[in-house]
Amino acid sequence: MQTYRWRDDFYFLDDGRVRQFLILGDQEALLIDTGFEESHVIDAVRAVTDLPVKVLMTHGDPDHTGGLKNFKSCYMREKDWHLVQADVGLHPLEEGELFPCGDYCLEVIEIPGHTYGSVAFLDRKNRLLLSGDSVQKEGPIYLFGGHRNLDLYIESQKKLLALGEQVEEVLPCHQACPIGPEYIGRNLEDAVALRAGRLEGKQHPFLPCCSYRGKWTEFYY
Repeated sequence: MQTYRWRDDFYFLDDGRVRQFLILGDQEALLIDTGFEESHVIDAVRAVTDLPVKVLMTHGDPDHTGGLKNFKSCYMREKDWHLVQADVGLHPLEEGELFPCGDYCLEVIEIPGHTYGSVAFLDRKNRLLLSGDSVQKEGPIYLFGGHRNLDLYIESQKKLLALGEQVEEVLPCHQACPIGPEYIGRNLEDAVALRAGRLEGKQHPFLPCCSYRGKWTEFYY
């Protein structure tokens, strides 16, 4: 696990597969996602701070919820609660809900599609968007399986695109980080092409899906 201090009181925690974010305040810290179980994100957090930690979840996939067993509770959209394996307290997230922490204030933006309970967190003051898995440079973005929906993903990308000049940097959980907000439109363009049948699919070697490569983005669908 690599810990990188990106800005004052804002850290990236990255095991090379998935990325979490840690924000320090005066009285508590915010942790966005908990990574794989074997990555021991709790150890990386405690190497940075001994503050009480409030956990916010972008969605319920196991590479984001695996470390939840080391925390007492988390905040997550109820539509993803069934994906959580850990015995922890689950608190709902609602559209527009605010989580202030130090110089940052994260606002919940509901963006179903990658999962039905996916959210992004927007910091309007600092012009940051923590996008979970829903905005990435290149991908792959997972859109196969019963808990995902391509139509909702497209509508959610349109919703994020409408934020326009309120976002200067996007912080994804996979691939390059930070990236520019132009990738919202690029992911949207390729997702629309995927739905329209304009992308050629190749069977994935071990996952039950095909790989579709658009101009900018790869999707597993």
